[in-house]
Amino acid sequence: MAEPDPVSEPLWDSEDAPDPIELGVLGWLLVILRGVPLALLVFGGLIVLLAVRLVEYPLFGLRRPVTPFIAQFVCRNALRLLGIGIRYSGELMTERGAVVANHTSWLDIFALNARKRVYFVSKAEVAKWPGIGWLARATGTVFIERDRKKAREQTQVFEERLKAGHKLLFFPEGTSTDGLRVLPFKTTLFAAFFADELRDFMYVQPVSVIFHAPIAQPDRFYGWWGDMEFGPHLLKTLGARRQGAVELIYHTPAKVSDFPDRKALAAHCEEAVRHAHSLARLEK
Repeated sequence: MAEPDPVSEPLWDSEDAPDPIELGVLGWLLVILRGVPLALLVFGGLIVLLAVRLVEYPLFGLRRPVTPFIAQFVCRNALRLLGIGIRYSGELMTERGAVVANHTSWLDIFALNARKRVYFVSKAEVAKWPGIGWLARATGTVFIERDRKKAREQTQVFEERLKAGHKLLFFPEGTSTDGLRVLPFKTTLFAAFFADELRDFMYVQPVSVIFHAPIAQPDRFYGWWGDMEFGPHLLKTLGARRQGAVELIYHTPAKVSDFPDRKALAAHCEEAVRHAHSLARLEK
């Protein structure tokens, strides 16, 4: 049986219903106080990025010497405006290649881009989403099709981006979760790394993303899963009286040519992410 395509996997869901959202007067005030500056930052940053890209693209093509710094600035300050702390451990990969991480919510995008200039790999449908799709396109997201017939074409896109020095970021779980677990990594996307054009120079760095809930809130406070809607989750995050933190643990990059196949590489990355994630949660 063919392995399922990771971008068409069903969403992960919890046996327990999501926690109710109770904002209150103070919560709604925080939504305004945090939400307005956040919107100005994100969409103002988008306008600046697009303006710079108009000059950057004719001069540098795929290479982006300026605009990734704008995206990084926006993501760092978005977390500051939200009040979510962030801490890091481990060294950033200097080799050409990809980054793989577990996936908790849309907040991962801010956290992972805050320290390292990365380009996300997403299913093609996201490009059509209002707002989010525009942001994704502007920041250089690579969109992948579900059609296996386009695998070769997508490998060529990966090659072009990687050789241009881009760090591509994948979520191999194929879906977001409650943040309390790491799901098995889908191996399909790892197959592209073993193409003859990529294998010899390609590295993959696993990253564990651990969200620490605000005091007195459920451990899964920042999780976004199943059929949960973006709007209510955003309001809950904006309206939190206290905020928690996100922790990023960068593991040793794995050289693709050291592994016999995609399954071995995926298993190695999954183990690194899962082990650190489990230890961090036990230490709470």
